[in-house]
Amino acid sequence: MTRIYPAIAASLGMLTIILGAFGAHALKDQLEPESLQSFETGVRYMMFHVLAILLINFSPLLSQRSKTRISQLFLIGILLFSGSIFVIATGLIQAKTIWFITPLGGLFFVLGWLIATLSFLKSNDKN
Repeated sequence: MTRIYPAIAASLGMLTIILGAFGAHALKDQLEPESLQSFETGVRYMMFHVLAILLINFSPLLSQRSKTRISQLFLIGILLFSGSIFVIATGLIQAKTIWFITPLGGLFFVLGWLIATLSFLKSNDKN
């Protein structure tokens, strides 16, 4: 098993906690409630997919190739989906400029789950 994806996931897990605390405390009085809720959505989806990367990489049912492909799709999804929500919610970039990035990140999440589904269905105990 390669250690890179679990290590990246663990680092992103730590970053997720930092971002969540930052949103809950530092941004609480700075953002409109709708923007703060969007920020929290970005944090939530990031954590879900960090945990998914860890679970995928420790699954004995998947080949290393599948683990790598799924991890890469989830990481791109985190960057595009959560990342774009963070910059839009905090006002660093106007939503109309990068509106298409968030759904593109969601598409990478969906593709990762699709590849995970197909990989589990075709797996056998020899992987």
